[in-house]
Amino acid sequence: MTRFLTRKNLRIRVSALGISALALSGLMTAPAFAQNAALSEAQKKEVRALVREYILANPEIITEAVSLLQDKEEKAKASKVVAAINANKAALFTPPEATVIGNPKGDVTVVEFFDYNCGYCKQVYPTVMETLKEDGKIKLVLKEFPILGPGSVVASQAALAARKQNKYQDFHMAMLSHRGQLNEDSIMKIAADVKLDVKKLREDMKAPEITEILKKNHQLAQDLGIEGTPAIVVGETLVPGALQKDHLKELIADARKK
Repeated sequence: MTRFLTRKNLRIRVSALGISALALSGLMTAPAFAQNAALSEAQKKEVRALVREYILANPEIITEAVSLLQDKEEKAKASKVVAAINANKAALFTPPEATVIGNPKGDVTVVEFFDYNCGYCKQVYPTVMETLKEDGKIKLVLKEFPILGPGSVVASQAALAARKQNKYQDFHMAMLSHRGQLNEDSIMKIAADVKLDVKKLREDMKAPEITEILKKNHQLAQDLGIEGTPAIVVGETLVPGALQKDHLKELIADARKK
């Protein structure tokens, strides 16, 4: 049965719902509205006027509506991340490229997506290393994720190639400790400083396997919604950006409980 809305009923409904103008505007064009309230153009105009009147008298509902929407979006995003983490557990926590430092048999795994030319990655580096040293039961999986230009790509290629000489950890630490932007010259100088055979390193960097690892890391980052560095995964939680030591420890403690 189709009901016509009176001015009094409209006020009651708008007030009771307390919804935003945007939502009401969408409602006006929805098929459901057309089915349940076949209004004339004059009546629609009156509805819009009432909505505007109510919003102007109660502007706080706009903030409430935006807050609810943001909360809903954040929850949806978090659920999507958890699903992506669970769908990619092997790639995240036991990667075939074995870019692992810390305790390989640790009871908690921390995964870090990073770029050697990322200032925030360099900032969070001491936090991560100190936590590894103090805890002793953490496995750190390093995900080479070069996104800041050619120098970053060369750095990741060189780091992955250094595995052939069992120097991945030393080279990784030296490059993240380096101040300033890395380019091919500075990368090879650091390689020599950590006693890598630079000639062999250059050859090993050409291996198709390295290109494939970086490609998979980029795809994995995309699946997780990672858009920048650093990004850290602990358990089912993803934290974008540099995080404080206390926060990292809390995430580790929570993961350990589960």
